[in-house]
Amino acid sequence: MHKILKLALALTMIAGLAVAQDTRGITTTGVGSVDSLPDMATIRLGVTHQAADAARAMAATSEGVRAVLDRLQAAGVAPRDMQTDQLALQPVWSNSNTVPRQITGFQARNTLTVRVRDMNALGGVLDLVVQGGANTFSGLSFGLQDPKPAQDAARAAAVEDAIDRARQLADAAGVSLGPVQSISEHGGGARPQMMEMTARSVSDIPVAAGELTVSAQVTIVFAIVE
Repeated sequence: MHKILKLALALTMIAGLAVAQDTRGITTTGVGSVDSLPDMATIRLGVTHQAADAARAMAATSEGVRAVLDRLQAAGVAPRDMQTDQLALQPVWSNSNTVPRQITGFQARNTLTVRVRDMNALGGVLDLVVQGGANTFSGLSFGLQDPKPAQDAARAAAVEDAIDRARQLADAAGVSLGPVQSISEHGGGARPQMMEMTARSVSDIPVAAGELTVSAQVTIVFAIVE
């Protein structure tokens, strides 16, 4: 029995040494990025109204939203690109220092998220919704309808960068790169800038879409060949 245990322990130690030798390698992280022209805009807009009672506040807000939706559809925005983002009703309290404070009215708010797929129509859409009743803007961002080609290109660039870094390290250490042991991807993606707007300034400020930077990051482990 003791001989069997000793043999098993020896085999385990040998296997451990083999694994330790096999796990020697060079690990690098590569970064790749691709600049793309956006072909879609996402805007967050809404209608807010205040009235003495809740029903009137909500009715006025609903009427404004219906007008906005009608104008969006008339501008060619598809129903699938319009979504209610937030619906809220809250009391408006008196500003007096008397205690207890009193409710002086109600404020209703309906916020929409709208995707505009025709970039040439963006300025006209913004003008239309303001005329149609939208009185709040939460922001404007740009994106890609099909981000996969840009993501693929950024990912390929990240892998190339990781390989180049590994070759430099191997040359400096006087060793040769072996086969790839593992590849993992993390981070990356497109991060468009949000553009804050107000209903008053929409018609006065030109909208510049600029470029989107799509990035990718990968970590590759290479074996070392003596």
